[in-house]
Amino acid sequence: MTDTRNRLREILRERSAVLAPGVYDGLSASLTAGAGFRAAYMSGAAVAAANGLPDIGLATQTEMVRQAGLLAGLLDIPLIADADTGFGDITHTYRTVQLYESAGVAAIQLEDQEFPKRCGHLDAKRVVDAGEFAAKIEAAAEARRDPDTVLIARTDCRATDGFDEAVRRVNRYVEAGADIVFVEAPQTVEEVRRVPSEVDAPALFNLVPGGKTPDAGLDVLREAGYALVIMPLLNVGSAAAAMRGALARAAQGDLDTSGQLPVRGLFESVGLGFWEDLRGRYDKEAGPRA
Repeated sequence: MTDTRNRLREILRERSAVLAPGVYDGLSASLTAGAGFRAAYMSGAAVAAANGLPDIGLATQTEMVRQAGLLAGLLDIPLIADADTGFGDITHTYRTVQLYESAGVAAIQLEDQEFPKRCGHLDAKRVVDAGEFAAKIEAAAEARRDPDTVLIARTDCRATDGFDEAVRRVNRYVEAGADIVFVEAPQTVEEVRRVPSEVDAPALFNLVPGGKTPDAGLDVLREAGYALVIMPLLNVGSAAAAMRGALARAAQGDLDTSGQLPVRGLFESVGLGFWEDLRGRYDKEAGPRA
């Protein structure tokens, strides 16, 4: 755990817009790690969707901690984990940090919305007082048992109080102990460019298709100096689109399976080779495998 946390801190120092795809189950984590990414992001929206729920604060602390442990156990790259609002007040946030840390995550993301939260790209969000959330960040920093665990402070107040207030807030959260800042849903490319230069810590960018933030290419994000670019819906959105299309074709009687991974290919993507090799090396009757 300390190794992945240190590697994440090295990534933050680069300011090179490192991509972190959203992961939500063992298959998405295995595929992401196998594709060569340097970090992964446990998306609350993706975990909620995978459990048949919209991202409106319905996923519980228990569900998210369980999923964080599963994902961190499968990944050998840093896992950045969405912890919503901390699932309640300061006491809940304190316990959430310790549970996430014990699950093995490298970074914990907290946000200043009221509980229950809403997806950052939905309307009707409401934020708490900046001082109240700064106190949460202070408590989160105190709760860490490992000082290398990274704390991410997200503000959703761009939608409610404007861009300048969003920048003011995240800088206050840095003073309270946050290591990374996350201004959710800037509304123009100019605002996207301004964030890294106006905040006092590494900045994270959230790439959400069809969301409130305008398209900004990776070149723009690197030039601006973002440290991380999370892609929360890359896996779950792609999977949902592919499943919906396959189901629609099957419902019309089209049983073409050419778009599917063959059974062995599916199992190989989740570590079949490792388990077969392990069994071969220790199964005395079968003998060692070459």
